[in-house]
Amino acid sequence: MKIFIDTANLNEIKEASSFPFVDGVTTNPSLIAKEGRDLVSTIKEITTLIDGPISAEVKEDNATNMYKEAKEYAKMHKNIVIKVPMTLEGMKLTKMLSKEGIKTNVTLIFTPAQAILAAKCGATYVSPFMGRLDDITKGTGVELISEVRYLFDLYGFDTEIIAASIRSLDHVHEALHAGAHVATIPYKVILKMLEHPLTTKGLEIFKEASK
Repeated sequence: MKIFIDTANLNEIKEASSFPFVDGVTTNPSLIAKEGRDLVSTIKEITTLIDGPISAEVKEDNATNMYKEAKEYAKMHKNIVIKVPMTLEGMKLTKMLSKEGIKTNVTLIFTPAQAILAAKCGATYVSPFMGRLDDITKGTGVELISEVRYLFDLYGFDTEIIAASIRSLDHVHEALHAGAHVATIPYKVILKMLEHPLTTKGLEIFKEASK
């Protein structure tokens, strides 16, 4: 499983760039806006920090306008992945970009049918939103990941599943068991993955014994 950091905070990304297990970055315009930064300059800076897939999201629009924006992002760096909305126009864009070898991440996936349509259009990644589904009914997020993985394997799609909208360690564990290819995880949750009370206690015992 690959681990992406889900943030637009450049300090967090700089720190995560030293983590040997972080493989890429996902972000979106709303996260970048919260940081009070310009979208294009932020993405450009991220490409200097992480050597891995970096999702850059186009604004929802018709396929022609989104295509123009996507092409500008794709020119920035070889690692750019175009984040595409799960709409009919988004599917047209995904097909257009896939024909040109430009990687895509179809976002806001909430049903297996949406994931299948995105895969049929050549999406590199699909992003089912675990947390938002669990806000409605707990457990439906991991069920979606499991269903999509089963169907992708059944029909032989190469599209990878990014477990998105992860909010806790429980979500991480569920994504692991459900067979997600990638989990995109907030900075604080990544740090929690390293922790356990027995680990802390064991380190204290070892430290005391070495005195």
